[in-house]
Amino acid sequence: MARGQPDAGAGGPGVLAAAEEEEKELLRFVACGDVDDGKSTLIGRLLHDSGLVPDDRLAAAAADSRKFGTRGGGLDLSLLLDGLQAEREQRITIDVAYRSFATGRRRFIVADAPGHEQYTRNMATGASTSEAAVVLVDARRGVTVQTRRHTFIVSLLGIRRVILAVNKMDLAGWNRERFEAIADAYRGLARRLEIAYVDCIPISALTGANVLAPSGEMPWYRGSALLERLETIEVSSDLAAGAFRMPVQWVNRPDPDFRGFAGAIASGTVRPGDRLRACPSGRESTVERIVTHDGDLDAALAGQSVTLVLTDEIDVGRGDLLAGAENAPAASDQLSAHLLWMHEDPLLPERQYWLKIGTRLTTAQVTDLRYRIDPGTLEHAAARTLALNEVGGCNLALAEAVAFDPYREVRETGGFILIDRFTNATVGAGMIDFGLRRADNLSLQNFEVGKAQRARQKDQRPCVLWFTGRPASGKSTTANRVERKLAALGRHSYLLDGDNVRLGLNRDLGFTDADRVENIRRVAEVAKLFVDAGLIVLVSFISPFRDERRMARALVEEGEFVEIFVDTPLEECERRDPKGLYRKARSGEIRNFTGIDSAYEPPEDPELVLNTVERSVDEVSDEVIAWLRDGGYL
Repeated sequence: MARGQPDAGAGGPGVLAAAEEEEKELLRFVACGDVDDGKSTLIGRLLHDSGLVPDDRLAAAAADSRKFGTRGGGLDLSLLLDGLQAEREQRITIDVAYRSFATGRRRFIVADAPGHEQYTRNMATGASTSEAAVVLVDARRGVTVQTRRHTFIVSLLGIRRVILAVNKMDLAGWNRERFEAIADAYRGLARRLEIAYVDCIPISALTGANVLAPSGEMPWYRGSALLERLETIEVSSDLAAGAFRMPVQWVNRPDPDFRGFAGAIASGTVRPGDRLRACPSGRESTVERIVTHDGDLDAALAGQSVTLVLTDEIDVGRGDLLAGAENAPAASDQLSAHLLWMHEDPLLPERQYWLKIGTRLTTAQVTDLRYRIDPGTLEHAAARTLALNEVGGCNLALAEAVAFDPYREVRETGGFILIDRFTNATVGAGMIDFGLRRADNLSLQNFEVGKAQRARQKDQRPCVLWFTGRPASGKSTTANRVERKLAALGRHSYLLDGDNVRLGLNRDLGFTDADRVENIRRVAEVAKLFVDAGLIVLVSFISPFRDERRMARALVEEGEFVEIFVDTPLEECERRDPKGLYRKARSGEIRNFTGIDSAYEPPEDPELVLNTVERSVDEVSDEVIAWLRDGGYL
């Protein structure tokens, strides 16, 4: 039987019996590299020459080849995988195509990753569950920037077994020197990235040379063909032998007499009698039963979904992590990580995102973007933000401590995603390096005189009056009049104005979206301190983004944040233009001006909406005072 051909089994020629198939070892690998390096053709060749393409799919590919192919009407093997219409017409891979196949030795799941730079995030998705990578290089072009980018992401995602397939050797005249030069350059890159295993193989996906069997065109190459290397490459099987980790998906309580914790085991093995710790609470108990649909188990290991019944009624819920008591993971609310940005809108440090790690969901902010990584040189460069497909090193602050492992030790408990809190879109994927201990020696100091006593001294209820609106909408004028009326009533207040604060506390900030986010974060923290002092603090800032206004609201107690939308149309703001800023923005003298080339997001449900077009300053300020009286603030 030829190498790579499926064994005959009980199901007929070329089909393995189901039981035999399941017993085979599974290798998940990603095929990646630059655009047009031949990834789809290679995978199509593996499937086609192994006799693993169904007749109907082969017929469809033949039809597509006549319409879209580049083989003069002959079968274009790349079209066996390119399922999207746009992919067939442009002859590029956009989405990640997954295919499974089997040979006599092993089962495979291969992810055909896109090569274009703008689809790097898709490539990372395909690599995130892979144990090995096949990196293709066009023999005529050699190692490119995109080759380096993909290899860096492969390394970042913890893949330590890489096959470099130097493709299109037929177009390079089967030249040995050309192959060895590319192989040497790539091995140097792999050493820098600490990739332990690299095997370099010259191939031609178009002709099939060295794909399933050694090629007569390259007698100087004495190594294995690609498929044989995939069949024999070591698969990391240490997950089951590692530390036990199981994120709790849900608490199973079908009746009052049964309480179990269901989830998929991320690593390690568990048996009845094992001592487990619930993280991050630290409570411990012993495994009483391992329950499945098919009955109780004597042991369960990584990859299995089970329900664990414990001997003690400890507090465990969805999002917690069950771990071996003797080798429990660390827990921290500050993390150092690498972050791949996956959204068209850039990362904004200090903006709050949802962070999902395992089954746990909490809010998080990138507090420090330490550097961005240049994919061409792998050097670190200073950065204020990350754009689509860029990778950087950062620190994150979380709303609560989470249990974690370094990503290189356990992917499932060391990887996380960031989610936009408004759109629920996944915007970033992160790999935890370690927890930060900078706050371990800090604790909140409680004082004998608190906010309530300070407020009683002033005979008022403290709050933040947050005036938001476009430039020249009347925010500062209205806030100033409100404070004057409060002073006349003998109330204690302080006014934080956008321009004034930028001349002092925030003078280091510009007007980019990232700087605007940090501007509001700092002001919100100051406003929180003033509220704690028992004051009525008036904040007059454009504060263009809803997310940061929501963040400011979350810093104080319920009822202490009053969002006041000074709702003045853009046309009226431009007509007023007391500082001439709109005119300068329209002429291009000012960049990132709210309402012109920077967005303003109006409040969706403010406590007050003020109309400064049809009403005077005294009228709208009296409305604010009346609202405060009715609410018991005065």
